[in-house]
Amino acid sequence: MIVLGIETSCDETAAAVVRDDRAILADRVLSQEAEHRPFGGVVPEIAARSHLHHLDTLIREALGDAGFGLERVDAIAASAGPGLIGGLMVGVTTAKAIAMASGKPFVAVNHLEGHALTARLTDGIDFPYLLLLVSGGHCQLLAVEGVGRYRRLGATMDDAAGEAFDKAARLLGLGYPGGPAIEQAAKGGDATRFPLPRPLQGRPGCDFSFSGLKNALRLLVGRLGALTDQDRADIAASFQAAVAGSLADRTARGMAMFADLYPAARTLVVAGGVAANTALRAALADTAQGRGFALIVPPARLCTDNGAMIAWAGLERFRLGLVDGLDFAARPRWPLDPGAARLVGAGVKA
Repeated sequence: MIVLGIETSCDETAAAVVRDDRAILADRVLSQEAEHRPFGGVVPEIAARSHLHHLDTLIREALGDAGFGLERVDAIAASAGPGLIGGLMVGVTTAKAIAMASGKPFVAVNHLEGHALTARLTDGIDFPYLLLLVSGGHCQLLAVEGVGRYRRLGATMDDAAGEAFDKAARLLGLGYPGGPAIEQAAKGGDATRFPLPRPLQGRPGCDFSFSGLKNALRLLVGRLGALTDQDRADIAASFQAAVAGSLADRTARGMAMFADLYPAARTLVVAGGVAANTALRAALADTAQGRGFALIVPPARLCTDNGAMIAWAGLERFRLGLVDGLDFAARPRWPLDPGAARLVGAGVKA
């Protein structure tokens, strides 16, 4: 079984071909970083136009890399939400057109499910497992029970971790995208020079918050005035340590909740663009080891947005008979757990 996957939810245009033995036969990704860098963030109209301009070429190149044409493909999958609606419409419309022209089934993939199932592509793990999803727009802890079956344990109350990195980098004048810029600057910094708060640390539950940390950083930068390169490095290191520490603390509480639900399951998966941060990986490795969990983090190139994760999620859905009609509409908002129970502490509420 072979699936072509298309990803256009934000600022990466991607197409990939994946086979059901977990082989990635082709994986093309075109970054738009240079186009958005002058604006300090993603401009939706620029992103959509870039997807429209490049997607057809990337699909042809992906099929060329795989060594065959559409006749060997069993289904066409596309990221259909959540994300920037203009970009999503480009990908979904293209996938529908290919499906209609080739007579192949169309599979609408939740972009977050693409991240959630990537570890099954890379490591072949079984359900259930605990997922920390950390990206530019999302920060959640979820129990992954199966394809399309997710139970949210915790989520951000304000900013996502990736968004916090972007705003911190902007405050420090480090450029865009913020996560890699902060990580690079932090390599030459002293993380103990500026003790920054770690929001919600030690509090019940496993929700996240980064607005207080972001505000503390803003006040620190304002108090210091003109920053030297060493100031920026030290602040970046302190900020990165605070984010990693906060995420590790909340994830530890999520592990306890997950262990109560599934006593025999002990796997933590970290996915999303922020999962590429090495300081976060190290903090979570220590946390997981201390609680008897195996930690799985996909390779960095599969943590950021890519077509392979969409192709794989589409393949997982397709082999369960979960296909979609050509009237499926792209969705800017599409939670993984609509209507699912939300766990709070040791109890459950609707």
